[in-house]
Amino acid sequence: MLTNVERPRIGIAHVYAWAVHLYTGMGLVVAGAIAYVLVSDDPLRFRDAFLLMAVGILIDATDGWFARRVRVKEVLPGFDGRRLDDLVDFLNYTCLPLLLIYQADLLPERQSGWLLVPLLASAYGFCQVSAKTDDGFFLGFPSYWNLVAFYLYALQPPVWGTVTLLLTFAALTFVPARYLYPTQPGVLNRISTVLGGVWGAFLVAILWRWEHTPFSGTTAQQLTLLSLFYPIYYMGVSWALSIRFWLSRPSRQP
Repeated sequence: MLTNVERPRIGIAHVYAWAVHLYTGMGLVVAGAIAYVLVSDDPLRFRDAFLLMAVGILIDATDGWFARRVRVKEVLPGFDGRRLDDLVDFLNYTCLPLLLIYQADLLPERQSGWLLVPLLASAYGFCQVSAKTDDGFFLGFPSYWNLVAFYLYALQPPVWGTVTLLLTFAALTFVPARYLYPTQPGVLNRISTVLGGVWGAFLVAILWRWEHTPFSGTTAQQLTLLSLFYPIYYMGVSWALSIRFWLSRPSRQP
């Protein structure tokens, strides 16, 4: 039996820390809701799934800030919040977007096996010890399969184009390029966050106009094409930084 001296003290810091973990865990509730709508017969199920994915992104983009504010690692050293975060992300950024691609028939039934390639590639990426570098970058394509699914659904490329994009991004998971991590400190990350906010406004506008026949209207198609500015910026800047890093390595070695 624990005495008063031995009994662990639970203070307000512990309450805040557990609240942050609960906030991260709400991503699992979002994942459950996405799965529910994807297997429903609702004609707007794909719009609802993308809206829920946006909620998941919002949680993922803000829980780290809360965790740093309340020092969860110091207050609760026995609970691995990063593992919980990875578990949520693998569902919301990989498994459910690939399920959406399957449910939306973006690939013919006989070619749906291609979806296993990004699934396995993403599992490899999440299990990499150095998936996030110490200086604030993702290493390898950071499993943004929810965004890939959105643009595949919105733009409806031919099947060969869909397969090519899936295999290309899956292959990029194994290439140790450095990708921007917008929630990390730094001027470039702050610029990326601002641009990401503008891009988010585009997506809200697109989803707002979504009806039973999504993206059939000229305005929706134009908004979708314009919104590509951010993925192009993100990939372009990330690869420019990676190439500069690779070229500078020989000169930095003793």
